[in-house]
Amino acid sequence: MSDQRVPHMSAEEFRRAGHALVDWLADYQARVAELPVKPRVAPGDIRAQLPPAAPAQGESFDLILADLERIVLPGLMHWQSPNFFGYFPANASPPAILGELVSAGLGQQGMLWLTSPACTELESHVLDWLVDLLALPQRFKSGGPGGGVIQDTASSATLCALLAARERASAYTAREQGTPSTLVAYCSQETHSSMDKAASIAGLGRARLRKIGTDARLAMDAAALAAAIADDRAAGLTPFFVCASVGTTSSLAVDPLPAIADLCQREGLWLHVDGAMAGSAALCPEYRYLHAGLEGADSYCFNPHKWLLTNFDCDCFFVADREPLIRALTVLPEYLRNEASASGAIIDYRDWQIPLGRRFRALKLWFVLRSYGVEGLQAFIRRHVALAAEFEQWVKDDATFELVVPRSLNLVCFRKRGTNADNEALLKRLNDSGRVFLSHTVIRGQYTLRFCVGQTYTERAHVEAAWALIRSL
Repeated sequence: MSDQRVPHMSAEEFRRAGHALVDWLADYQARVAELPVKPRVAPGDIRAQLPPAAPAQGESFDLILADLERIVLPGLMHWQSPNFFGYFPANASPPAILGELVSAGLGQQGMLWLTSPACTELESHVLDWLVDLLALPQRFKSGGPGGGVIQDTASSATLCALLAARERASAYTAREQGTPSTLVAYCSQETHSSMDKAASIAGLGRARLRKIGTDARLAMDAAALAAAIADDRAAGLTPFFVCASVGTTSSLAVDPLPAIADLCQREGLWLHVDGAMAGSAALCPEYRYLHAGLEGADSYCFNPHKWLLTNFDCDCFFVADREPLIRALTVLPEYLRNEASASGAIIDYRDWQIPLGRRFRALKLWFVLRSYGVEGLQAFIRRHVALAAEFEQWVKDDATFELVVPRSLNLVCFRKRGTNADNEALLKRLNDSGRVFLSHTVIRGQYTLRFCVGQTYTERAHVEAAWALIRSL
């Protein structure tokens, strides 16, 4: 046996390095607005600065931190910049960062209640809080047949919902015998691409995923959905699942949940609702109309890691009845059997997700909710919506530009009057400037710029500067 010393950090070395790292992160937050939002690197530039092999002997943390600054920082897209207006936000906050640090330091493996009771019970409780804070249906609470769980992303939540629906529709035979060949699922043409991936993974196949047309606001056409279901039934197929969106990725369109929920209940279909970013807005009573009809849903998810100051990854996934989900995903080898699980008195979240292992994600969400409070989070949401509304008005008032669809919450979809090539060139000039970052979509054949106000420290001055730059270019 080797008696070579393992070079662990001492407690004092860890303390010093930790202080230095927190100082570096605090400085990063203070200066990120001045950094080029889009990295000015070419493919391979970062790897070219890295040594071909890992070091044989350990290196000092000071050297590692210096290389973080020298090599890594210039290659980052600065999602935390207040000048980042692309895609949807991935906002972080100091309380969330500290919660993530505690999670990493405690090193909990929360696959079973037994392996970390606090990890499980805090998660259940915080998600029950969110049911009340967002005015979600009470049947999503853990005290009844339903409950909530933290997934990594909405993509995983959609897949889990599809698997649970598949099991229910097959009388719980699909996990053993494979997906029945008659099952058909539905979403809109604007639904996130994760639905396509989920259909493939679940053995459904994309050929049995129906893409339903949309109305003038790009929301799912409920009448077209009803017609597609009727056609499939007439063809001998088995409709079983619908994915609706509260805020589509392209334009933040909201599907008509009341009509879709009524249809799903009449037809016996599982309704999953993806709240993604927009779901966080329901913290404010004036935006709870977004969830009208959700009482008819079987499952729902939204991402605090988009617009609730909780750093990636953190998706909250709720089910009205957890039995189909657990029956779809549970596997119980001998080495996981234990008295607490056998009692049925606890939740084992390993049965609510795809992987076995799980991190203590609830800590960062708990830190955020307690640090900001409901009123602070409501102010955060309202501030962004107000800034987006102001930006929308500037677009309306400038004859050079036009809205492509009406603003939805904090997202403005607009374009320069002209060709698609004109707008593509404008976006490239904007992003290459390093001063802002926007992303695009295509709506009814028109190349469209997306301006999403959602970053942690974005204020009116940043929105004003972005608009001035857009006009100047």
